[in-house]
Amino acid sequence: MANSPQAKKRARQAEKSRQRNASLRSMVRTYIKKVRAQIEAGDHAAASAAYKEAQPVISKMVTKGIYAKNKAARLQSRLNAQVKALNS
Repeated sequence: MANSPQAKKRARQAEKSRQRNASLRSMVRTYIKKVRAQIEAGDHAAASAAYKEAQPVISKMVTKGIYAKNKAARLQSRLNAQVKALNS
């Protein structure tokens, strides 16, 4: 357990950021699930619209430190490839 005042403050800050990060991580996962659900349904128009909503959210998670840059790029690339594959 934290004893010094600065350690107590860091513990409070760490808990706040943990909760904030968990919320953001959950939000971006929901956007990704919406895209994947439309891909499973086979609806290209809806999947494309869902992907357009998810793309900026995924990119924003990189600036907030939730996702690494390459992970976000990989997610976007794979989702986009799956959406494009529906069209053909």
